Amino acid sequence: MAKLTITQLSIDDRPREKMMKNGARSLSNAELLAILIGSGSVDETAIELSQRILNAVNNNLYTLGKYDLKQLMTYKGIGEAKAITIMAAMELGRRRREEELPDHPQLNTSQAAYDYMAQRLVDLPHEEFWAILLNRAGRVIDTVMVSKGGTASTAVDVRIIMREAVQNLASAIILCHNHPSGNNQPSRDDELLTRQISDAAKLMNVVVLDHIIVCDRSYYSFSDEGKL
Repeated sequence: MAKLTITQLSIDDRPREKMMKNGARSLSNAELLAILIGSGSVDETAIELSQRILNAVNNNLYTLGKYDLKQLMTYKGIGEAKAITIMAAMELGRRRREEELPDHPQLNTSQAAYDYMAQRLVDLPHEEFWAILLNRAGRVIDTVMVSKGGTASTAVDVRIIMREAVQNLASAIILCHNHPSGNNQPSRDDELLTRQISDAAKLMNVVVLDHIIVCDRSYYSFSDEGKL
């Protein structure tokens, strides 16, 4: 039996036409991905290729968003151009979420701090360490990336954090970094660094309110665990 191409499907079953008629929300993840991919191969349509990719990540867009160029190109039918298109779409989605964040939210709980930083950190394949600078009311003055490292650690210069706090007249700081492994428990180095930063901050009359370790669906709060 001959395989149908997308152009041979009924108009209502073609992703682009379906979007034009019913809107983007009417499309499945596979159909949206098929629009990005544009075309399939001799063996499968763009929709079938998309379904195969999504099946490999358990239909989890967070997981797909972590894929780099080489990982995407391991799928037959995905060349460099298609892989770059997928990565660009994932990055646009990530940036959109960041821009939807309030300009100066009040972070008065560990959950609020996690929600604020998770948008930036959950999809990253490497560690990043950030400092959230707060005023006396607990509202965000600025959010500063302190360091960027590998998959298991990143070097942090305490002096950079103190400089940013003093220059921005911050009254308090919330520290935050991610664990790409998904394990939200702090390492000994995490605990030592937290103490070092907290001690340095006290000399500047700045309070370290919390240190949040961000993972995809969970977090660890030094404050909640009584370690600050």
